[in-house]
Amino acid sequence: MVRKTAGWHYDEKKDKMIQDYFIIGYAATKTEGLQMLAEFNKNPFDTKSAKTTFQEVYEQWSKGKFPTISKSNVKGYEASYKVCGTLYNKVFRDIKLVDLQFVVDTCGKNYPTLKKLKGLFSQLYDYAMKNDLCNKDYSEFVDIARYKDKNPDKRDRSKFTKDEISRLWQLKEDPYYQIVLMLIYSGCRISEFLDLKKGNVHLEEQYFDVLASKTENGIRKVPIADKVLPFYRAWYESSECEYLLHTENQKHFIYRNYYDSYWLPLMEQIGFDHTPHDTRHTCISMLAEAHVDQTMIKKIAGHSGAMTLTERVYTHLDIEALVQAINKI
Repeated sequence: MVRKTAGWHYDEKKDKMIQDYFIIGYAATKTEGLQMLAEFNKNPFDTKSAKTTFQEVYEQWSKGKFPTISKSNVKGYEASYKVCGTLYNKVFRDIKLVDLQFVVDTCGKNYPTLKKLKGLFSQLYDYAMKNDLCNKDYSEFVDIARYKDKNPDKRDRSKFTKDEISRLWQLKEDPYYQIVLMLIYSGCRISEFLDLKKGNVHLEEQYFDVLASKTENGIRKVPIADKVLPFYRAWYESSECEYLLHTENQKHFIYRNYYDSYWLPLMEQIGFDHTPHDTRHTCISMLAEAHVDQTMIKKIAGHSGAMTLTERVYTHLDIEALVQAINKI
């Protein structure tokens, strides 16, 4: 604990002067603590303001801003704020560019909407800087240009809608529609899922191990949601094949075979226009909409985006916490 004396008061019961202090922050070592204290003495800040969250900054900013703008602009800012669920409880001073970019990359919005979202970030940072709630404006570095030339309608179609997911549940007795739901509620890459062996599936603990992935972050433990657990059990017990999923003659799925002979006919039959990757995008978006912590989302999906040092070091998130997170969607 790094603290600083604020004054003294007399304690009648103890008959002595008692020190009053306020906490600046916490450090892992004494050396880091002394450095934190030295930096505070050089550039003091309001310790209460230093704990202000993204949600609190938004609420404070909107109280002054909304009465001065049109109702349509207010609705635009409110809509942008709704997709920022993973930021709500983060201390504003601690938010980094990777946190803002994660919201942009997972919200599934088109370019005009992303411009409004970046505008909200800019407004909040302007307010925060003026009120000494942070030292750096990361909003200007948020990249939305990569989405400029993409077809908004195509981008919207990439995510399974609630109605489409509801339709899939109506067909849950079909084992091959079960696979689609298993993908949606795991965020797994299709290649990871088709190559999943039974020996790496732990039904009682409700997770499976991904031991081979195209990214380093992809090597992970993926939780199994309660609602799709029966599907995993049924597939596990359905054959002698060493892989969890298999063809009708109990052979290992090759991607091209699965896509051409199973996925496409299923989508045509139900009238959907989706690729297997859309299930991953849907899962990540649903987790973000359910306000699941960003670190947890990255752990579940093996997200290839940049991770903070803390996220790379603290990898001991237990399975129970991961299952609780996936059960929110």
